[in-house]
Amino acid sequence: MEDKKILFSAIQPSGILTIGNYLGAIKNFKKLQDDYNSIFSLADLHTLTVRQDPAVLRKNTYELAALYLACGIDVEKSILFAQSHVSAHAELAWILNTFCYPGELSRMTQFKDKSRKHEDNINMGLMDYPVLMAADILLYQTELVPIGADQKQHLELARDLAIRFNNIYGDVFKVPEGYIGKSAARVMSLADPTKKMSKSDANLNAFISMDDDKDTIIRKFKRAVTDSDNKIIVSPEKPGISNLLTIYCAFTEKSFEQAEQEFDGKGYGDFKIAVGQAVADVVDPIREEKNKILADKAYLDSVLNMGAEMAERLAYRTLSKVYKKVGLVPRKRV
Repeated sequence: MEDKKILFSAIQPSGILTIGNYLGAIKNFKKLQDDYNSIFSLADLHTLTVRQDPAVLRKNTYELAALYLACGIDVEKSILFAQSHVSAHAELAWILNTFCYPGELSRMTQFKDKSRKHEDNINMGLMDYPVLMAADILLYQTELVPIGADQKQHLELARDLAIRFNNIYGDVFKVPEGYIGKSAARVMSLADPTKKMSKSDANLNAFISMDDDKDTIIRKFKRAVTDSDNKIIVSPEKPGISNLLTIYCAFTEKSFEQAEQEFDGKGYGDFKIAVGQAVADVVDPIREEKNKILADKAYLDSVLNMGAEMAERLAYRTLSKVYKKVGLVPRKRV
């Protein structure tokens, strides 16, 4: 790998992503891979904290891999792999468990939230999720981790575990920092702009998925909630229009001021179609390219195999050092 800082990011293959996921993460990865040694993982082990349909999980994993590639991830520049293909993730998580305290995990906000949502399946994996995430990050001597607000606690735990281990055994792990890029657009529901856009919304018109075709995207924007008067401006009193302007500016890279001038005096109907068109112009070509990639399973498997081999070499350098430090007898290979 080139002499650049190491950046690690992982996304769960738990369903089709929305444009909010795209703007907040994957859109930026194409540029990040030029600036950093970038490692992108499909966090399939993490999905198992919630019961999965096995066939659907496998399908979703391929879909996410294809989406990464369609969005410009270059396997000559970056490492793209499935988390479960590198057993070092689970192995390091076990070691880190012996340095983590139950109180730290029980205080995690995401554990509390998911426990409320999945009361019939509050499993140890759900509680231990942040330790596996710490292993994901620390294995690669990661320096930068792109994170959203909901992952700050988890990154702090990864930092704490790295420091705790280093204080006992010396400088084994890099202590990672959060990567905060340019402020990502906060995309809200098209049906209720007071709520974040979510792929799990029961109302299919509330979100735009990265699998929606052009006609579907424009139809959903035509139905999007607006506000009482006809002014197209960003304002706390106008959450519906503000959300649509946010989306429009994120996809066109225009400023709010430019967008407000563009639509000054225009009606909501024309405005909503323009937003839908701007989104479709970006999303539809990605969808088409993703479907082309998905049609070639052999190619996708070769990409994931190559990524796993590269990730494994890096991961086992760290894991071997950890095993030696804690006193495990090295395996003698013949």
